[in-house]
Amino acid sequence: MTLEAYSTFPSILVDRPAPGVLRLTLNQPETLNALGADAHRELVDIWRVVDRDRDTLAVLLCANGRSFSAGGSFEMVDAMTRSFEERANMWREARDLVYNIINCSKPIVSAVQGAAVGAGLAAALICDIPIVTKTAKLVDGHVRLGVAAGDHAAIIWPLLCGMAKAKYHLLLNEPVTGEMAERMGLVALAVEESELQEKALGIAIRLAEGAPAAIQWTKYSLNNWLRMMGPTFDASLALEMLGFSGPDPQEGLASFREKRPPNFPRKAPF
Repeated sequence: MTLEAYSTFPSILVDRPAPGVLRLTLNQPETLNALGADAHRELVDIWRVVDRDRDTLAVLLCANGRSFSAGGSFEMVDAMTRSFEERANMWREARDLVYNIINCSKPIVSAVQGAAVGAGLAAALICDIPIVTKTAKLVDGHVRLGVAAGDHAAIIWPLLCGMAKAKYHLLLNEPVTGEMAERMGLVALAVEESELQEKALGIAIRLAEGAPAAIQWTKYSLNNWLRMMGPTFDASLALEMLGFSGPDPQEGLASFREKRPPNFPRKAPF
């Protein structure tokens, strides 16, 4: 498959740095690779094309600039607080982002530097071999915004780092450095920033040089652990979208824009 097949994803740079390796690069460094509506949709849909690309044997997902991804843009979050249609569409897209990566037959390596938040963090951690810099900052971010941690956390954090650590970091919105993430089992490797791209590409090349069917079928089999957690993930994502219909995300978004702590109600909703 030629690279022309990827021309409908303009926010993502696509190239082949080595035989059999497809590199996808998030390329909006001026916004810390925050995902607006179009960029989010592209990151969701591109995996279906990758899955059908028989010239691709391994994928490297990375990002230009000092951060991997700042997550969903303020404009996209604001639209979700105001529109049922936007929430319904995001429920579908956020679901498909996770399942499309899980079900993509090709092994995927992610290379993460700087901040990885929200949907960007979801894409990075759902990849088969996440590699981060030691100083990377991983933050789920959902409860800080005022909604349930629905993007990916319930499907994979307890499996990777255990329920106690998952609850600590997700309920408190506690950041995880790359070095901590490796110790916790949240990522495969943490390396120096100067080594990130070379190390990640080297692993993608090793995958591309391996037995394709054996690697793809091993990925498929292992990802049944994640498929079993599908109902839990679906519930978390539905509750996240329900939360966007309430007042908390409006206060959470305002606090981000005004660079201050949020002032959420001190009374439980139920």
